[in-house]
Amino acid sequence: MVAESIGNVTYRSVTPCAEGRTPGTVDAMLRVLAVDDEVPALSELAFLLRQDARVEHVSTATDGGAALHDMVQMIADGERLDGVFLDVRMPGLDGLDLARLIGGFPAPPRLVFVSAHDCAVQAFELEAVDYLLKPVRPERLAEAVRRLSAAVAPPGTEEDLEMIPVELGGRTKFVARQDVCYAEAHGDYVRLHTGDAIYLVRMSLAALERRWAGAGFVRAHRSTLVNARHVSELRFDAGRVVLQVGGETLPVSRRHTRQVREQLVRQFRP
Repeated sequence: MVAESIGNVTYRSVTPCAEGRTPGTVDAMLRVLAVDDEVPALSELAFLLRQDARVEHVSTATDGGAALHDMVQMIADGERLDGVFLDVRMPGLDGLDLARLIGGFPAPPRLVFVSAHDCAVQAFELEAVDYLLKPVRPERLAEAVRRLSAAVAPPGTEEDLEMIPVELGGRTKFVARQDVCYAEAHGDYVRLHTGDAIYLVRMSLAALERRWAGAGFVRAHRSTLVNARHVSELRFDAGRVVLQVGGETLPVSRRHTRQVREQLVRQFRP
């Protein structure tokens, strides 16, 4: 651990020690991609997914090639993708071929196939979480989301880093997740801003985003993950969207504006 004081802010470089967790019932908020060449069916599926409180964000693509491009871009940007709702029969790169390519990713998202045709055998050979027949019924989709949520949840991590134990010169300090206003990427580390201190943790922002999924944190920018509970204002400033988080103003990228708005609405919905 290395500590450095700059003004009234203390920087501490730490490596999280092993976390003890008690199993709970908190589900991860899901980030998914829906792929279908039939635009009406895709729109309906995306609409239904966005109504599910377990789903944080829904992206869409109208063909396999576009979906593959989007996923590669997400990986490059360090964004999390938990699942892909994938039509089986599409022109060009079809759903089964795309699924095989996805299986080669370092950390592939889980698959839910959606089709008007009976391709269940091939789907489950590709280790699909579920298989939905068109037209998709809302109650059946809800079950698929439940299975997806269970599939992506790390075993035994339901409390999901509620506290971060930090060793400080022979004593252990516990940083409460709820006290973190926002996290900021810093090379191979993440800066956790708590308002009165900044803790430098050896972890990627994408990994932290996965571990804190469902805890009210939302990606506002490629380099920042914001705790929605600490957001006091969202506004336009000089042609861009910004968030007021504690005493700081943080930019929101165009790419993330919609999901930030959705998370804030969900967070403060009565």
